[in-house]
Amino acid sequence: MKKIFPLLLLLLSLTSFVKKKSDNVFVNANKTIKIEFELSSNKTPVYRVYHKDKLVINTSELGIIREDANFYTDLKIIKVTEAKSIKSTYSMLQGKRKNINYSANQYIVHLQNSKANLIDIIFQLSNDGVALRYYFPETSREIKKITEEKTSYNFDAAAKAWLQPMSKAKTGWSEVNPSYEEHYEMGLPVNTKSAIGEGWVYPALFNSNDTWLLISESGLHEKYCGSHLIYNDTSNAMQLTFPQKEEVFPGGALNPESQLPWFTPWRIIAIGSLKTITESTLGTDLAEPAIIMDTSFIKSGLASWSWVLLKDDSVNYETTLKFIDYASKMKWLYCLIDADWNKRIGEEKTKELATYAKSKNIKLLVWYNSSGSWNSTVYEPKSKLLNHDDRVKEFTKLNKMGIAGIKVDFFGGDGQSMIAYYHALLKDAADHKLLINLHGATLPRGWQRTYPNLLTTEAIKGEEFITFIQADANLQPSHCTIIPFTRNVFDPMDFTPMVLDSIPNIKRITTPAFELALPVLFLSGIQHIAETPDGMAKMPLFVVNYLKDIPTNWDDSKFIEGYPGKYIIMARKKGTIWHIVGVNGENTAKEIEIDLSFVTNKTGNIIDENESGFRNNIVSKGSKFTVKMKPYGGFVIKI
Repeated sequence: MKKIFPLLLLLLSLTSFVKKKSDNVFVNANKTIKIEFELSSNKTPVYRVYHKDKLVINTSELGIIREDANFYTDLKIIKVTEAKSIKSTYSMLQGKRKNINYSANQYIVHLQNSKANLIDIIFQLSNDGVALRYYFPETSREIKKITEEKTSYNFDAAAKAWLQPMSKAKTGWSEVNPSYEEHYEMGLPVNTKSAIGEGWVYPALFNSNDTWLLISESGLHEKYCGSHLIYNDTSNAMQLTFPQKEEVFPGGALNPESQLPWFTPWRIIAIGSLKTITESTLGTDLAEPAIIMDTSFIKSGLASWSWVLLKDDSVNYETTLKFIDYASKMKWLYCLIDADWNKRIGEEKTKELATYAKSKNIKLLVWYNSSGSWNSTVYEPKSKLLNHDDRVKEFTKLNKMGIAGIKVDFFGGDGQSMIAYYHALLKDAADHKLLINLHGATLPRGWQRTYPNLLTTEAIKGEEFITFIQADANLQPSHCTIIPFTRNVFDPMDFTPMVLDSIPNIKRITTPAFELALPVLFLSGIQHIAETPDGMAKMPLFVVNYLKDIPTNWDDSKFIEGYPGKYIIMARKKGTIWHIVGVNGENTAKEIEIDLSFVTNKTGNIIDENESGFRNNIVSKGSKFTVKMKPYGGFVIKI
């Protein structure tokens, strides 16, 4: 007995170091993703995420602090529901996939705080990731205000991150920031602080325990602000944070406020391989379904655009005629007239241009300045869209002029009142059958599903920056090879790609074949092409013909191979035709064997390049095919 008693004490002491398994375990349908949920010692909700039994997000805090109530500490679990199967089917008029099926296991944790106030945390686990959001189920006519959301993502110290910094509000040209237009920083330790000091925007890419995770949000409605991430030194985790104080519509709300009941937006995490990440549709799966509207006017396609290479002086009647003819010759659908069209061309002459464009089967798009007093931009038309009555007046006029859509620039950030402005603008445009392109804007977060007339949004350091500064041109190869893994995964992106010839006063370091691949690689409902008629006239006929038939709404998309910031090969399908494109973000040649067994037809064409320039060859379907990419080069295949 004397020997047994000390042994028993030793065993009891050892068990105190063994982590207790959580009582609440949530899994997806194929059991590849698992969440453990519990309350911490101070009764804070915490969760862990596993992928194929590997811990990929460590113990991370959840919760919300309202002005009137604490839903972060001293909580009690009332009930945890059993798994409920969630299924939905929807179609997209643009994007990586037309018909989409979403299925997930839903679990709801019902919680109560120390004052008996209620909050639910809703988890949905699909086969490509996790979504969570909060719900206040009580009813109150009093406005409730959230001061902080505690949602966090705690990664192991060895994890790496690919992140875009959030800019400082009211900085930059004419104080137009933030516009989600910074360069990505790649392969960072997760505890790295942004040099700007305002954290990191969505989507944010991480590699944890040999697993890729892409974090963003979806379902951002009028009763919440946009959010982003910042590293919290106290909890040693990435935490959701609210906008800077300047990011508001004048006189409007900054942080979330609403009556009850009240849902927050979804926090989404795509989880798995790079193939899983790039093919995921979580960003639209969790978005609000499409509003009831007539969608017959919505057509996606390519557009000619003079301003990106020729700048302000190109906004005139004669140049616009030339670019309308250019779009017609290329069999594109649109021509965009940029800023100050109302002064440089005038409304009557613009109406004439719209009539002429219609005779050529081309539709005109025109530029608007969204801003009121929140920045010092001077481009016009300005302050015409600030309230419902003004929008109805302006949109009615555009309908009479025969204008198909508008590019709206220079928004003011992510405060709740500014988010409400986006929603109101999109709704009013839908009522007037106008297409929308948002520039100088926030990440759309799935709005293209809710408002099908939203065809694209900038929210990226795009081609125009490459035309301004050589340093941005030098970074283009790596920049273009991080975007398909981050910014452009869930939402359309108006990068305005492709300069095949030259950029005035800039040395382009990408090859022509790299540029040729971008309109298929990047997803955008309207793809504004940077190349001019004069530049296109220098191209081989087989390149010109290839560009006459490029879809922007795809039936399916496949990730072939790649690595963030280094290279990527993607395949996109329209009907029975596959477009396979690749770009090399590094200054070393690459030779890659790809599998073409998934393609439908037996033969097609590959356009790549050698020392003499573009070349066009036949490619045959087979189990394997080797592609070669020059330094900063690329290729396109149509089969």
